[in-house]
This record gives sequence, C-alpha cells and structure tokens, in this order.
Amino acid sequence: MCLQEKEERFKATLGFYHIQWDGKKLVLLDQRKLPHEEAFVECQTAEDVARAIKEMVVRGAPAIGIVAAFGVVLEAKRATSFEEINHRVQKALEVLRKSRPTARNLFWALERIEGVMGEVDDPADVPVRLEEEALRIWQEDVEANLKIAKKGIELLPHGARILTHCNAGGLATGGYGTALGVIKEGYKCGKVQMVFATETRPLLQGARLTAWELRKEGIPVKLVSDSAVGYLMSKGMVDVVVVGADRITARGDVANKVGTYVIAVLAKRHNIPFLVAAPLSTFDFRLLFSDSIPIEERDQREVLEFMGMRIAPEGVEAFNPAFDLTPAELITAIITEKEVLWPPL
Repeated sequence: MCLQEKEERFKATLGFYHIQWDGKKLVLLDQRKLPHEEAFVECQTAEDVARAIKEMVVRGAPAIGIVAAFGVVLEAKRATSFEEINHRVQKALEVLRKSRPTARNLFWALERIEGVMGEVDDPADVPVRLEEEALRIWQEDVEANLKIAKKGIELLPHGARILTHCNAGGLATGGYGTALGVIKEGYKCGKVQMVFATETRPLLQGARLTAWELRKEGIPVKLVSDSAVGYLMSKGMVDVVVVGADRITARGDVANKVGTYVIAVLAKRHNIPFLVAAPLSTFDFRLLFSDSIPIEERDQREVLEFMGMRIAPEGVEAFNPAFDLTPAELITAIITEKEVLWPPL
C-alpha cells in the first residue's frame, strides 16, 4: 500500500485538519488564533517545525511528537546525498529536541525516527522510511486515542458532569483526543451530561480550544475560571475529572498543564474520581518520581500581559511554569490504550 493510501485510510477518522502533510510540506492549524480565526502555518524545514512547537502554533504532547517526526522527514527530503541526509537528520533532531522540554511524546517520537536511521542499508531509502515511520506514529496515535476513549467511558457514571483542564482533544493529538476523546465517546453513548472546561490561564487553552472543540461536537460545555473549581466541587456540581498528560513516570506521577495538581487535590478532598487519559508514548519509564521531570518555564509576558496590554505594574516580574506535577496517590486511574491502571500505584 502506498504512503498516500496509508495516510488516507486513517485520515478519515481524524475529524480534524490541524496537521496536514502532502509529502513535501507540513501545514499546521495555528492554534494561537483560535477560536476567532482558522489560519495555517506552513513548515518546510525542521527549524520551521521547531519554531511552530516553541511558539505554540501546535501544542499538546502527542501532537508535537507527530509534527516533530515530520520535521525530520522534511530535512531528509532536502538532502542530495547520504552524507547530507545524515547531517540534516542529526541537526533536525537536535533542533527539535530543544523546542519544548517537558512532553515525553516529543522525545519518544524523535527516538523512533532516529532508530529508523540505523536500520536502513540503502541511503536512497532513508527519506521514504522516515516518512513511513512518521505516518505510522501519527496513525498509531489516532488508534490509541480511540482505544483510550472506549476504555475510558467504562469509568464514567451515567449522566456525568465532567470537569477537564487545558486541552487534551483532537488539537493536542493526532486528531481525536485523549481526555476529550473519552468525553466525546461518553457523550455519544449517553453517559456525559455536560462538561465544565477551565479557562486555563495564562494562554486560555480551555477557553479558546477545548470550548471550541466541544462546541464543534455539539457537546454541552460551560467555561469556568480556574479559581472556581473548588466552589463547583463543594456544591456537588462535578462527578468526575478527566485530564490528559505530558509525561507520566513509572509509578504514575503525572506532569500536565499547570493547575492540574490543584484540581487533583480538590478532587481528593471532595471524593471525586480523578482520571488521566494518555497513550503509552507519554510514559517515561526511566523515571520513578516526578521530581526529575523538567518543567518548562515560559515567557513572563504570558502572565504580565493580556492581548498585548500590560496588566501588572511596571517592575513586577512573573513566574510562569507551563506544567505542574501531580503525584500518583491523587490519581484514581490512568487510562491507556492497553489497559486501565487502577490505581496507578
């Protein structure tokens, strides 16, 4: 089966067009401009892809792993000799690994791509083999999401009012979603009544992206400020929490969008199940505890400014971690494509 046929076979299941590949260039839906504008960014080099990842054109652990793989493919296809292929691939791997530090899927995908280089005997086959692997990573992620969704709905009560944080939907993955995949599947089978989406400060991924996705699916959604979560839970308005993950340790500690830890603590206090939905590619089995996970600190301006206008007094600085760490003992279950880890410890 040719590459185009392979791509088309699973592309129909995506329901999204945020990642587009035509064999020559990578085109990404610019998530910074949602929900007001559906604009696209074209990437023709690994540097373009790394910039798109770093600047949040594309975000979400599985999604950045997929596009990083295609970033390497772009460089391989630009080479005219095996020596140049090897040079370009190694440089691309280096550049892409530096784009964002926390999400395990990014490094996992690049490790798979690098592994292909050592398996190819004929230099002429390298670009094709790398492209096949990138497409395989993409396809496997979509299939994993669908399996996670099927397993996840078994953990939802009927008429569930679900709270989710940040965006773990189609935009953050190969096209279906982890946490939102569970929610979508649950809504289809009548188990989900409505969703509370946190706004997710400071870049508002919940307000801009999760609410956008759920509206497209026709799923009832209410947006809440991050600081309202405790009040919702204290009033019995939340039945279950479902979030994604950017890296998971061997014991089940989870790195996810900053604010996740607070929600997990509140869920524990109010006896609300706290579920994490993530593919096995998010696990870092080399780490036991989360204190070894590098936590990205982003530009202070994301906190100090809003829509280009400074909201804090001049001279005030900001601390802006993009992620936080939730220990396994606060997690009810981790839903993977293979099995539900219940409990994760």
